[in-house]
Amino acid sequence: MVDYDVVVIGGGPGGYVAAIRCAQLGMNTACVDAGLNAKGEPTLGGVCLNVGCIPSKALLDSSHHFYALNHEFKNHGIACDNIKLDLSTMMKRKNDIVTSLTGGIAMLFLKNKVTWIKGHGRLVAHNHVEVETHEKKAKILELNAKHVIIATGSTPAELESIPFDGDSIIDSTSALSFKNIPKRLGVIGAGVVGLELGSVWSRLGSKTTVFNRSDTFLRTVDQELAQSVLHELKTQGLEIKMDLKINSIKKMAKHVTIKYSDKDGEQSLSVDKVLVAVGRKPNSDHINAEGVGLHINQRGFIEVDEYCRTNLPGVYAIGDVVRGPMLAHKASEEGIAVAERIAGQIAMIDFYRIPWVVYIWPELAWVGRTSEQLDALNTQYNTGVFHLRGNGRALSMGASSGLIKILSDAKTDEILGVHMFCPNASELIGEAVVAMEFHASAEDLARTIHAHPTVSEAIHEAALDVDNRSIHQ
Repeated sequence: MVDYDVVVIGGGPGGYVAAIRCAQLGMNTACVDAGLNAKGEPTLGGVCLNVGCIPSKALLDSSHHFYALNHEFKNHGIACDNIKLDLSTMMKRKNDIVTSLTGGIAMLFLKNKVTWIKGHGRLVAHNHVEVETHEKKAKILELNAKHVIIATGSTPAELESIPFDGDSIIDSTSALSFKNIPKRLGVIGAGVVGLELGSVWSRLGSKTTVFNRSDTFLRTVDQELAQSVLHELKTQGLEIKMDLKINSIKKMAKHVTIKYSDKDGEQSLSVDKVLVAVGRKPNSDHINAEGVGLHINQRGFIEVDEYCRTNLPGVYAIGDVVRGPMLAHKASEEGIAVAERIAGQIAMIDFYRIPWVVYIWPELAWVGRTSEQLDALNTQYNTGVFHLRGNGRALSMGASSGLIKILSDAKTDEILGVHMFCPNASELIGEAVVAMEFHASAEDLARTIHAHPTVSEAIHEAALDVDNRSIHQ
């Protein structure tokens, strides 16, 4: 039996960050992680670094270059003949990035004196963790802990009627490692994962069809921006079918047949592969929750309070396995907050000010309320919008199809929401988050000088437009 101040179960963005912060605060900390890489070797970083955020962004970047070379460079006076794609090199680049970052976490553990225990962890009591190690002859380790942080993450949700086979009917993990570019790709689900990975393979040459069950595209996004995104993605070559029902997906000898119903009746489409991207489910099945009396709701999420405390004394849960958005940065901030609360400090997470990003191109990002949410809350607000066709930097980049929208309280002018569909929105949204953290008004942003020429000037113009005084629109 080994004693620790804190044992973290899970080494993803929530778990490894929590472990490092606990160690920084002077606690003897261990992180138990069951992750294995493609070679079957233990790895840290969870889904995000290994088969999620990082590899998908590497492929998005590579595919963007390839698409630009084929479709956009000629507008710059750059002509290229006999363009070839080496998919194996692209995949190696992606894998090298993953290896570098996951290895970096191991080094951070050494630097901060976090013990990395490689194996599957489960609770056997509120202060007792049992680990089955990854060794060839697996050992059972017994760990005592004053505090336990569960950060076991999530996995792709599978439809009962459409089981994954790892070949023709696949999840997001498999869609990051194709050996060949499918001629025809079907994507079930028009959410973040479906649009990002659909964009990757569409840019690389797949005829990609995305199926959206709802008649509303990106229903959690401000609909003025969502409609702009929809138009742009269709312009780029994605076929997006709306308001339909998938009736069946059948694997045939050389293709997969998708049968669906829409306003025109029953339809059929043949594709080479089907990516099922209908969301994610929490990894709460194998931590012995029932055995120790840990409360889990009907959807599989561990029940926690506003401080991420479970019903068991000294046991916390963070990240995808609890309520709230399934975002890596949300998990990391919860990990830091829990570590600091264990150390006796005051730390809170404000879900209202967590930024969201969809890494299509142009990028889509937002923080705070949408127009639709404010209408539902009967909140009176003012709106400022600036279209990037009036922004010199966006025009020079050849990316002027987007817009920025700011919503502020009609009485106080405090910013209630900021929505961006523009180049590098993932970076620009930070300005909006900081402004909202300081309870800034639209007038504050309107009086903040932005460098020229930059895309960020569009934020300035949108803030001016809240008061109907945009200069360049």
